[in-house]
Amino acid sequence: MKAETRKEKPSELRLHNLRPRPGARHRVKRLGCGESSGHGKTSGKGHKGQKARSGGSLRLGFEGGQMPLIRRLPKRGFNNAAFHKRYAIVNLSDLKDFKSGSVVNEESLRAANLVRGKFDGIKILGGGELKHGLTIEAEKISASAREKVEKAGGSIAEAKRLGTVGAHQQDADAIKPKRTKAGKK
Repeated sequence: MKAETRKEKPSELRLHNLRPRPGARHRVKRLGCGESSGHGKTSGKGHKGQKARSGGSLRLGFEGGQMPLIRRLPKRGFNNAAFHKRYAIVNLSDLKDFKSGSVVNEESLRAANLVRGKFDGIKILGGGELKHGLTIEAEKISASAREKVEKAGGSIAEAKRLGTVGAHQQDADAIKPKRTKAGKK
């Protein structure tokens, strides 16, 4: 018997007939291919100079040896942005899927995909209503959210997180010997 070959429909996509959409791919600009290439003898790089050479790129902010603007401007003052704490925001309306009496903390919120990424803590806001009592463990909670949780029969246990600075400071305090007047000479 002859093995039957399967005929493809013209619109059927297979790995061997995948193509980009018409117009999606541009012809590559081929530089340095002579005067007949359509880019002239200098290939769009102008005449001589550092930028015409191979590898002749300038770093960001370079001004040809002149003192760069970023170094000419005075740096004054203090910026607290490095010490800014970022909180993951959760509204009470997001907590409706939790069962009555369950504990809502960072782990359970991550499991429910309500928070993700890096943050310094969780803040509960009072947006929406809460129909059942929950035990909420969060670093911050707004006054309206606190009122609504307690009205629904829930409780709030504020979770305190130690930042990296606080943890190192505690370790240093534990190691440092206590000095007394008697021990001093």
